[in-house]
This record gives sequence, C-alpha cells and structure tokens, in this order.
Amino acid sequence: MKRLFDIFFSLLTLIVMSPILLIIAIAIKLTSAGPIFYCSKRVGEKGKLLDLIKFRSMVVDAPQKGPNITRNGDNRITNIGKILRKYKLDELPQFFNVLKGDMSIVGPRPEDPTYVARYSPEQLQVLCVKPGITSPASIKYRDEEQILTGENWQEKYINEIMPAKISIDLEYIKHQSLLNDLYIIYKTVFAVFNE
Repeated sequence: MKRLFDIFFSLLTLIVMSPILLIIAIAIKLTSAGPIFYCSKRVGEKGKLLDLIKFRSMVVDAPQKGPNITRNGDNRITNIGKILRKYKLDELPQFFNVLKGDMSIVGPRPEDPTYVARYSPEQLQVLCVKPGITSPASIKYRDEEQILTGENWQEKYINEIMPAKISIDLEYIKHQSLLNDLYIIYKTVFAVFNE
C-alpha cells in the first residue's frame, strides 16, 4: 500500500509541479556554471547506496571545498541555491528517487556514508526501511543549517543533532502507518508554506 501511494503521489507531484521544475532548471543554468542536477551518494535501505538527486544549489566543486553537510553561511551555496534551500525546492527531484524505488515519500532522511559509519548497532536499525523525502526528524530540524554555527559545528552535528534525528526516526519506524505518513506530509507542506 505504501509503495502504491509513493508512486501515485510522486507522479502527481511531478506532473503538477512540472512548470516550477522547468523554471528552477532554467534559473540554475542561467545563474551559475555547471549541471542542473546534483547526485550524491547516500545510504538507503539495508545499507544499500543510492544516488540522491537534487537540484544543484552549490558551486560545482563544493565537495572539494568542504564537508558533505552544510552550515549557516556556507559560502559554497549559490544565490539561487539559497532560495531553493529555504523552501526545500532543491529536494523536488527526489520524487524520481521515489519512482525508481530507492526512496519513499516519508521515511528517515538518507545519510552520507561518512556519518552512517559512526552509527551504533541500535542506530543502524534506522536502515531497515526505505529513506524518505520527509520525516518527523526533518520537520523538527528543518532549520538545521541555521543551528550549525561556530567553530565546532561539525562536532555539534555528529554528537547532538544526528543522534537526536535518528532517535526521532526510530520512533517513526515503530509507529509508521499510511495515516501517519499523510499527517507528516501535511506538516511538511505547512512548514514550507509558513517559512
């Protein structure tokens, strides 16, 4: 049932949002050098690597200029990228990941392999389901980049934010249902439009 919902919702979203997707693609191409999309390796269900698709919101050589997570004031983010990130528009291409079967609409956000390597055996249980475009943890920490400030921002992510997000995701897994997923989607849309 969840898979059928994922396919239906993804197709509907991509069709309805197609004019906006086109405008974003043109804006990226006109305002910065490089490709429209950015693919990054993330850890998915059962530890399988997937290529997470996003609209490119950073300079082309961003991976060589810093870590795989971004912080407040990261100078690798392009001007159009700041807008895309604020309203989570850079995430829209992930509906193609859902159609492919790598992801679900709702589920724990897929993490970078570097950070998954730090997971405890209990935290690794978060990989028993498909990762999602949105989750209770991503709603709570939607302003994550703003929280990551100061010299020790990466340690703050590893020692505080990442464990808190995993804990929330593990609770979601225990109580997941289609009704709960619909509520999370509603909360996500509400949070985006109230930005």
